[in-house]
Amino acid sequence: MAFSVSNALLRAVPGAYILNAGVEKLSLDEQTAGYLKSMAAKGFPFLDDVDDATFGKALAGSEIAVGSALLAPFVPSRAAGLALGAFSAGMLTMYFKTEEFTKDNGVAPSQEGTPVSHNVWLAAIAAALLLQRKGSKKGKRA
Repeated sequence: MAFSVSNALLRAVPGAYILNAGVEKLSLDEQTAGYLKSMAAKGFPFLDDVDDATFGKALAGSEIAVGSALLAPFVPSRAAGLALGAFSAGMLTMYFKTEEFTKDNGVAPSQEGTPVSHNVWLAAIAAALLLQRKGSKKGKRA
């Protein structure tokens, strides 16, 4: 696929953000890892059985992998979109299953949920990466 500025922007901005978040999580203390695990377990209860430190390392590794896939130009856009889609789906699952993250309507973010609700943008970016036509040219229709 030829270089596309729009594709590069769709990948670079969330890629850099997610990669940075993962690198920062490499040095999580056990208490912070436990807090993050307890939040994640609201969407995925099986995580309650995972050791806090193990969860923290897995979360850091996952974010580093997704961010790197988005930033690596040799990773196809659809593959990077799938990785980002899985990541954002996990985050949105946690968001929707955590009552204090949404207002009474169960959708709009509460003050506590606003930092997590931004993952809907990541889901939209993932969809855009997945839906891009390979080798599309101006004037052509699907």
